[in-house]
Amino acid sequence: MGEAKAIHAAELPLSGADVELLRLLAQGLPLDSVARRLVTSERTVRRRTRAICTRLGVAAPIQAVVWAAQRGLL
Repeated sequence: MGEAKAIHAAELPLSGADVELLRLLAQGLPLDSVARRLVTSERTVRRRTRAICTRLGVAAPIQAVVWAAQRGLL
């Protein structure tokens, strides 16, 4: 039961850009650094992070990071 489960791209509720955002968050970077690396604003990073959490049905960004890590995306 505790094994990471591989999922196919068609089943993945995240885009490549979403996964990249989660990778940066997983590194512990502050939002301003994430925004600079993605060439966007902090507001956009916050908005996209909330949208990812909503799609995954989780309450916090760290839960989204764990979700992605458990599926081998990070």
